[in-house]
Amino acid sequence: MKTVIKNAEDKMQKSVNHLETEFAEIRAGRANPSVLDKVRVDYYGSPTPINQIAAVSVTEARTLTIQPWDASLLRAIEKAIQTSDIGINPQNDGKLIRMVFPPLTEDRRKEIVKDIAKMGEEAKVAVRAIRREAMEKLKAMKKSSEITEDDQKHGEKKIQDITDNNIKKIESLTEKKQKQVMEI
Repeated sequence: MKTVIKNAEDKMQKSVNHLETEFAEIRAGRANPSVLDKVRVDYYGSPTPINQIAAVSVTEARTLTIQPWDASLLRAIEKAIQTSDIGINPQNDGKLIRMVFPPLTEDRRKEIVKDIAKMGEEAKVAVRAIRREAMEKLKAMKKSSEITEDDQKHGEKKIQDITDNNIKKIESLTEKKQKQVMEI
């Protein structure tokens, strides 16, 4: 029974962590190095994340600078950013690359807030599916006499508590990100 509860808890935590990662990648009008996390540069034949071949820093609220450790990679980094779906044109000055994030329009902010709400809802659905799966396992264990009815009830309560906590975390993260997007 403990393994069923632990597995459910771990899976729910992974869902929350995934949501946090998705939220970090949302471009909210502010320079954020994590928008480059999915961008890969061809570095001697292997796709490599930008943060492993260059120093990425936020110089101003809406400006991101990328300083490669090997100057010959400037063109490759610039090209990788242009072909990605970030939607920002990099400016190459021969030594480093600057990315200026334009301020978001009100309509775009509202669109992003809707997307954030949708992502939050999808994460909640995933957590509830994990709960349902764990509850079914407990019922199967009770049916095959591996656990008693009291153990089943206790396990179900524990799983429900874990679910409630993760749903609260998701709601809190969603609300925080929506507020952040609307403030900028």
